[in-house]
Amino acid sequence: MIMTKDANKNSPPKNWDRSGLPGWSYHSPALLEMEIEIFKTHWQIACHISDVPNVGDFKTFDLCGERAIILRDSSLEIKAFHNICRHRGSRLVTKDQGTCKNALICPFHGWVYNLDGTLRGAAKPDTFPALDKDEFALRTVEYEVWNGFVFVRFKQGPQPSVKELLSCYEEEATSYNISNQVPTDGFWTEMSPVNWKSIRDVDNEGYHVAMAHPGLQDLYGSNYRDEPYENGVSRSEGQFTKSKGRHWAVRNYKKFSKKQKSLPESMAKTWVYYGIFPNSVIAMTPETSLFYQEFPVSFDESIIRSATYRYPNEDRQQKVARYLASRIDRETVVEDQQLTIWSNESMASDSFDGFYLSDAEYGVRTYHDHLRSLLPVYNVKEAPKENEIKHLNASLGMKNI
Repeated sequence: MIMTKDANKNSPPKNWDRSGLPGWSYHSPALLEMEIEIFKTHWQIACHISDVPNVGDFKTFDLCGERAIILRDSSLEIKAFHNICRHRGSRLVTKDQGTCKNALICPFHGWVYNLDGTLRGAAKPDTFPALDKDEFALRTVEYEVWNGFVFVRFKQGPQPSVKELLSCYEEEATSYNISNQVPTDGFWTEMSPVNWKSIRDVDNEGYHVAMAHPGLQDLYGSNYRDEPYENGVSRSEGQFTKSKGRHWAVRNYKKFSKKQKSLPESMAKTWVYYGIFPNSVIAMTPETSLFYQEFPVSFDESIIRSATYRYPNEDRQQKVARYLASRIDRETVVEDQQLTIWSNESMASDSFDGFYLSDAEYGVRTYHDHLRSLLPVYNVKEAPKENEIKHLNASLGMKNI
């Protein structure tokens, strides 16, 4: 039996603080500098193991000035390195994804690295002292594989291992057999003209579904349930309504969607979402799994990044259902993007009085509480001077992020 969190934890406590983060925190370059450390010290999804299936296959992952390479070595083991040559810091691989047959060759000066990261040799070696292959090996990046997804972390931080972090979902996720899935259409990225937190705020509650997402409302309506963030993770689900569906895509999706053999009956007609602090979501349907995340480019611009995976043995019916599910999801993404723009721009207005959250938006509050625990300056309601934010945060007792 698949066990999820206690349903009673979905309800907020009595007399809870319904306010959100202050508006100034969505438009502060100085605050963003500190927020970037949160991204670097917390687990990020880089790719899925099926994105690098063969020896020499690689996938790159860039985050807030950091660059990583995920690749398969000659023993088919997953490796993660900084995408930085030890000679002058050039990118070793410049493509987002590809294959290097038996070595990584720096495009700047031609230093060569083995697939295990050790230095094979430098161009014109007689111009250097003897170079130790291990001393000048590529710097490793901490990584962990969970149900096929490859997580990386650029700096040590407060989160436990991914296995421990997501242990409460292990049994459920395993039933989807997502480790054996394969890519669909590659990686999707898009720029959004908003602060990254505005994207998280919209994604962390289902209160807006009935009004803003006609497709999702038609798919699961009042059967949507979500849980607040607890210890860095949250879970949401939407069980299909019994109606045939009014929208073309929903009506036909409900008709064609069918359960994978590995799934219990209780999950045969359900979409599930795992929120992973600070910025990632893993979603699973009867046909697919996917992840999406956002990263800051500046205080008012973000990158949204996503990839979808399917079962390798899908039949024609499942393929049609997968197409219809992706159509519903894509419409939802477009709708959410507009909501984030409206919300984000309001926070720059002098007339913005702050959030007043519904019980159905308790997930937003618990997410904000996770941020506040790392950067107490979020608790300052009036905008500080930009050059004082870092010092003010330190005086309030900044924790190790």
